[in-house]
Amino acid sequence: MKNKLLPGFVIGLLLASSPVNAQNISSDRKKMEWFQDAKLGIFIHWGIYSVNGISESWSLFNNYINHDNYMKQLNGFSASQYHPEDWVKLIKDSGAKYSVITSKHHDGVALWNSKAEKATTIPQHSLAKKDVLTPFISELKKSGLKTGIYYSLPDWSHPYYDIKTRVEKRYDIKNDAQRWQKYLTYYQTQLNELSSQYQPDLLWFDGDWEHSSTEWHAAEILENLRKYNPNIIINSRLTNHGDYETPEQGIPVISPENEFWELCYTMNDSWGFQPFDNHYKSPNMIIRTLADVISMGGNLLLDIGPKADGSIPKEQVEILKNLGRWTSKHKEAIYGTRKGLPFENYKGKSSISKDGKKLFLYLEEAKDFTKIYGLHSKPTSIKIIGDNNGKVDFKTDRNGNINLYFSNVKFDQDVTVVELSFNETVNISGNIKHENSTLQTILTNKDNKNSVYEIAEQLYEGNNIFNNSGLTNDGLNMKIPVTSKTNPETLKWVSKHAEALFETEKGLPNGHYPGMSTLSKDRQTVYLFVEGTPTGPIALKGIKNNISRIRIVGEGSMLNHSIYNKLYWSDRPGIIYIDIPKERLDKNMTIIAVLLDKPIELYREKVKAIESNL
Repeated sequence: MKNKLLPGFVIGLLLASSPVNAQNISSDRKKMEWFQDAKLGIFIHWGIYSVNGISESWSLFNNYINHDNYMKQLNGFSASQYHPEDWVKLIKDSGAKYSVITSKHHDGVALWNSKAEKATTIPQHSLAKKDVLTPFISELKKSGLKTGIYYSLPDWSHPYYDIKTRVEKRYDIKNDAQRWQKYLTYYQTQLNELSSQYQPDLLWFDGDWEHSSTEWHAAEILENLRKYNPNIIINSRLTNHGDYETPEQGIPVISPENEFWELCYTMNDSWGFQPFDNHYKSPNMIIRTLADVISMGGNLLLDIGPKADGSIPKEQVEILKNLGRWTSKHKEAIYGTRKGLPFENYKGKSSISKDGKKLFLYLEEAKDFTKIYGLHSKPTSIKIIGDNNGKVDFKTDRNGNINLYFSNVKFDQDVTVVELSFNETVNISGNIKHENSTLQTILTNKDNKNSVYEIAEQLYEGNNIFNNSGLTNDGLNMKIPVTSKTNPETLKWVSKHAEALFETEKGLPNGHYPGMSTLSKDRQTVYLFVEGTPTGPIALKGIKNNISRIRIVGEGSMLNHSIYNKLYWSDRPGIIYIDIPKERLDKNMTIIAVLLDKPIELYREKVKAIESNL
């Protein structure tokens, strides 16, 4: 591969690859700019399913509850504590720039007073007896936030729709085209109502997997929607006729190919209100997920599920308030940013400003230093956002590699952001040059933390400097040559962690772990190198294996782990969170051993629109 500089790195990397003419690219990019700048939206799943606190629509479809009993929830949907102005304030204070609300889910119950034939609506058929969509949209528009409306293409309750449940159909559309046309008229009428009454900035479709593009008349629908708003943004669930991709629940392992994408994500395991689902992610996890999504150039659409009376569960309020604390502190490192550095250039999360002249590093741990590789632009200033007393010194070598040293820094409780400013668009080299030191040179370095970092780095890259060095697998009776200049602290660390250094191989590829790692010779143990003091549990993505046990290398402590967002209908692995007690952290670098049930199997997806979640 040729040595290649990437000037204007972010802008060049993010150019769309679709075969459309330059005018369309320019037009689409301008339309999508607010969306790409927004970074955070709040999803709202609110419907009659919140009365019993059961799965939205799917409990009906899967026959966990029959249709009559499901629809009886209309009688309990009161909205008696519904204060849309409070909803919007909470959403805006969280740092979100847009919100998407379910106007009608797959159960067919519309939140507004739809006049479409045989429509079931909250104003006409529920205890509330009022339109609950219009007040929220009105408050949203007054606040300056962008308006998003979710609309389900299927309607499992409507007599003109063909599919009723997982095992029951009303009719076959091939045999009754007239009845299907009545359904098309019904849902097109509702879309016209939503477009004319609310002028949404974004329409969020769902359920397109039940029929083909031709059967939905998707192209015609899109053309009609653009008559109401030529700049309407539509997600990719209108049989791929939309503007951006929508991965669901699973945080992408690698950056999606599409320039525009949005992760829709729940706080616990449920979209709508379910009182017995207490599997909430912590605010720390949510904030780090937002940083992860930003670093890959996407948006996070974080979901809340209000109760039937219109109040929002306290756990969800608390998460939004904590999110607002972080977003208000780090505005310049969130909004208007673009995809960050490749993992080869920076072993962590990052983003770049829209003009390419600022680089933001997201630190999920308190530590003394970090490194950037192949940086061919000299920073004019470096600072810790929100910390006027923190000091950052830097040193650059001839290959464009830069070390940043932190002193007197008050690290953020969730994610600390380092801002590097430049007079030019940041230039990043695609060909990284490491000045790999010999083991003896590393062992004589007086800075043991730097020495340990370089050991981890070389091992991660597949250069095991301990091969034939005299290291033993347990760190005892080592025959590594020692001189008067050998740093005893570094040698002690090597002995303690010998298991993770002896005959280990190149670590996990980009995306699975935001740090360095190695694999055991049999590829059944993953060794994770943990820098400094993490702000929360460390995270692993895309591991298909079952976990046998997790422990701290060199001292034997067993660790607990939790798995979030493992969906029964998806082959995507959940995200693994590992808690490390602070009192057990190694002051130079901690290593965590993750023993798997068999040699490691990785999930590396190509992100696209969801096809089905049946």
